[in-house]
This record gives sequence, C-alpha cells and structure tokens, in this order.
Amino acid sequence: MQAELIDIRNHLANFPPFDDMPEELLNQVVNSIEVEYFRAGTQILNFGEANHWLYYVRSGAVEVFRRSGELYNRVGEGGVFAQFSLLLSNRVRFPAKALEDTLVYRIPHEVFQHLFENDENFADFVEIEDSSRLRSAVSRREKSSLMTSRVTRLINRTPVCAPCTIRLQEAARIMTEQGVSALLLMDETRQPAKLTGIVTDKDLRTRALTEALPPETCIGDIMSEGLVTTNSKAFIFEAMLTMLHNNVHHLPIMDRDEVRGVIALSDIVKHESQNSLYLVSNIFHQHTVKGLKKVSLDVRNSFVRMVNEDANSHMIGSAMAGIGRSFTQRLLELGEEKLGPPPVPYCFMALGSMARDEQLVVTDQDNAMILDDSFDPEQHDDYFLELARFVSDGLAECGYTYCTGDIMATNKHWRQPLQVWKHYFTDWIENPKAQALLNSNIFFDLDGIYGQTEFAEELKTLIAEKASTSQRFLTLMARNALNRTPPIGFFRNFVLEKDGQHRNSFNLKRRGTAPLSDLIRVHALACGSRAQNTFDRLEAIGKTKLLLDDDLGNLRDALEFIAIVRIRHQALDIEHGREPDNNVNPEDLSPFERSHLKDAFQVVSNAQKFLRFRYNAQVGRNVQ
Repeated sequence: MQAELIDIRNHLANFPPFDDMPEELLNQVVNSIEVEYFRAGTQILNFGEANHWLYYVRSGAVEVFRRSGELYNRVGEGGVFAQFSLLLSNRVRFPAKALEDTLVYRIPHEVFQHLFENDENFADFVEIEDSSRLRSAVSRREKSSLMTSRVTRLINRTPVCAPCTIRLQEAARIMTEQGVSALLLMDETRQPAKLTGIVTDKDLRTRALTEALPPETCIGDIMSEGLVTTNSKAFIFEAMLTMLHNNVHHLPIMDRDEVRGVIALSDIVKHESQNSLYLVSNIFHQHTVKGLKKVSLDVRNSFVRMVNEDANSHMIGSAMAGIGRSFTQRLLELGEEKLGPPPVPYCFMALGSMARDEQLVVTDQDNAMILDDSFDPEQHDDYFLELARFVSDGLAECGYTYCTGDIMATNKHWRQPLQVWKHYFTDWIENPKAQALLNSNIFFDLDGIYGQTEFAEELKTLIAEKASTSQRFLTLMARNALNRTPPIGFFRNFVLEKDGQHRNSFNLKRRGTAPLSDLIRVHALACGSRAQNTFDRLEAIGKTKLLLDDDLGNLRDALEFIAIVRIRHQALDIEHGREPDNNVNPEDLSPFERSHLKDAFQVVSNAQKFLRFRYNAQVGRNVQ
C-alpha cells in the first residue's frame, strides 16, 4: 500500500465508525477515497441537490444546517456528514458549509452501501443520532448477572417461619431441625399473618446465651424488629446494595405482604464473587482504628473487582458509599465505647457523594452532626467535638482525606441542634445568596447514617417542601450549577488544561459528573423530590414531566457513560500501581471512549442551556 494510502488508513482507524471495522472493509474504503479541499466559507452541499458521497473530515471544520437555515451540527476532524442523503433518496437533506479551510475524504455511495450491508457497527453509526449512539454505547456494555438476575433466583427453599410468641427453646429447635441460620417471626393476631421480626444464630448467641436467658423466654423479646426487606422483583445487585447500606446479613424477600423467602449474605457471595459484603462484615469485626486501617487496604481491590466484573456506575458508587458508611459507623461505635454514651441524642450525617451513593476511591470526607434540641454547648459540646475528631481522624487513617473546605463535624458550624439546621436550610432557601449557596451546595445532598436518623429525614422533608416554591433560590442554584462546564469546544473538540500538573487532560469529575449532578439536583429540588441519588432524582423528575422522556434518557446515558469512563480510569491506575485521580488525557482513551464522551459532554452542554432558560439563570442578571 502506498504511503499516502497508509496515512489515510491510519487516520480513519482512529475514529468511529472505522476504528472497529474489519481490515478487509477498511482497505476497500481507503482504496475508494477521493480527496477534496474547501476554503472557509465555501458551500459544500446545497439542500435538495443530488449527492452520492459520504464525507469524512480530515482537517478543518464543517457546519451542517437544517433546511430552515438553523444550525444542526458542527463536524470537526474525524466526523462524517451527508450520510442521511445516502440512506434515503440521494438528495441533500442537510446543507453543509466549510467553516474553516477543510480537507475531506469522499467515500462513494457504492462503498457506503457495501459497508452498510456488511458492518453492523457502521450501519448503527450512520443511522442514528449522537444521543442514540450514546444510548447504544451504554447498552452494549456487558452486564454482570448481578444486574440482570432477579433476587428470587437466590431463593432455594420456602421460608421458615414461626409465631413471634413461641419460646426461645422452641425457636432454636425449629432452626436446628430446618437447618437455617435465620427464623422469620410472624404476628398471627393479624389475618393474614404479617412478618414482624427475625431472629438469627447471632441473636441467639449474643442476646440469649450471653445473657443466660431462660428457655421459656418469649422469642419476641430478642427478635430484631423494623425489618429491612426487598421486593421480589428487585435485581440481585439491588439486594446486595440494601444489605450493604443497612449492614444486614439476612434479607427477607417480599411479594407485597407475602414472604417469598429469605437470602443470606453468603447466597450473594456464592452467586458471584463480589467481596464488598465480606469487606463490610470485616469492618464491623474490628475493635481498633489500627484494625480498620488494615481492612481499608482491601477497598481498592473490591473496587477494581467490581469494575472488572462489569458492574455499572450506580452499583459501584452505591457499594463504595456503603463501605464508606460502614467505616464511619464503626468509628462512631468505637468512639462511643471510648468516650461513653452521648449526653444527648444525635444524628451523624453523610454529605455529598456518600449521601448520593456515588462515592469512588478518590474521595474526601464530608459530614456533619445534628444534635438533639436539648443540646447545651457548655455541658455537651466537648463530648461531641471529641467524638467528631475521633471519627474524622479515623476516616483519614482509612484513606478518606480531610475535607479541604472544612465541611466536617469537627467544624462547630456543622455540629448543631436540629432547630439550628432547620434555620440554616430555611435561610439558604428563603434568603439565598449566591456565594453562600456555592459554599453550602454540598449540604443539599444529605443522609443520616448513624444515631437518630429521623433528624436527617426531617431536614429532607423541609428542603423538599420549601425549595420547590422558591424561584429565587432555584435560580441561584441553577446559576451555581452553570459554573462547571463540560470540556468540549465549539467544534466538539476536547478543551484541555493548558498548564500545571494536569496539562493536556480534563477532569472527569469536575467537568463531567459534577455538572450533571448539579443540574439534576436543581430539577429535583424544583420537583420537591426527597431523592438523593442522581439516578433516583432523574426518575423522580420523570414523574413530574418537567423534562421530556428523551431528555431524561439522554441525561441518564451521559451520566452512566462519563461515570464509567472515570471509574475505569481509576481502576486502571490502581492496577498499574499509580495513585488514582479524575484527570484523563484523551490520548489514553480508546477511539470509542473519545467519540462517545463527546456525545455525552454535548448532552451536558445542552442540558445546561435548558437549565439557564428554565430558571432564568443568566449570568449577570439580577435575581429578584
């Protein structure tokens, strides 16, 4: 092959749909190409004229228009245009004009048709829009059976149940005869009988034998109430996340009010070798910060394992947040053992990515305390400050770095009674100030993870009720959400850092997932949603019809694709012994990832334009 043709071939092979094309077909393309040059401002295609070529941009930039004259798309290096005329009547549907001096490769219709009939990836690429290509890219990822199998697949026997009024000895006998580690207890005063509690082997050891309770003791006296359950239609990964989130080892499966069965931690581990649940279990068996630090060394291995088993971003983020919660909860338990019981009730809150169930391995700690309204600073604050320091220092030992913005419970401002927190949020919503909201934006993602978690639920209710009715607050939140823009330029080229440590890269969190989380949060607050997870917020937004179904789907796909590229980048760093971060050099990405990241960033850009319009969030405009 001549040097010129080799150069053409090498260039094509870097961009979809040619990057995955079989060598034989790609060579046919290369041998058929005609090269043409257009000066800036030259009309390339006119509406309605005959066209028998697919155009590929080697260098320069082309603007594509609708018949009305409205700009439809800008195509830069590696992009194609004029495919729709070849798919239909060989008449130009979208006129094209050279925006810069542009060199193009022209591929004849006959070759185009041959590719369309013999290369499925090529056919998919030229038939569908950017957003649809992104959806296809997300859906084509292989999925772990944890995400595609229903939890009922793990049920291997009918549930073993007994009345909640039986004696302790009788409960032990039933569990022994049936060979089960958990007994479901029913309230038979109701018709039909209703599941009211559970007793496990561990309960018998710690609550009965250790306390030397008599055999005649009612089993209801030691059973666990307020059961965590899941629906029979849930996927296995949802059951796994429920167990992670609540630190339970047995999970009843319900079909409405009927018990279908119960699964144990070991059932999920046997089904697929995810080690997140074992890690959480190990965390709660540690009795010192030193022991927790040793366990924390396994967190990255768990993360990489989930990535390599093709878990999606929601599953990975939720699992990592569950692990982070577990470290925090165990540190609080150890802190109370060291300092004694708290003088007044309190709730320890997770904020930011942990509260959203979107935590990864590159993370800091964002937390706060809600104290009971009986809190007296002079009498009680020394205890809670010491507890907060113990937890914060312990988290730092376990790899969760201190928050550079000092959003931690060690900061007195974020260690306050419930009424003060209600005042904070009321003031932020009813009297919003742009800078204050910018600093406190993280507090609108919150979750109670220890203690009186109903305190956090009260704050969620207050936020949901007040935020949706304050247009000025939503406008300023929207304006803040526009401060972080996706790294994509006028011609769909990546915008990279020009200097410093991360030169020639872009930050996938700061310029990708964070702008998405920010704008989706605004819509969710406008809808009065209490959801915290970004995917859950999209679902809540969909129920109100604030966004069209297609727009919601595009946002969901963009979030998943950007997040999973970020996740894979971090996993690759770990596997190669590098310290993981969020900065990616486009040269280190595959052509597939580069192409679809551009599609995803374009979705973010379009969504920000709608946000600006929807909430009148023009920069510089006074907000009344």
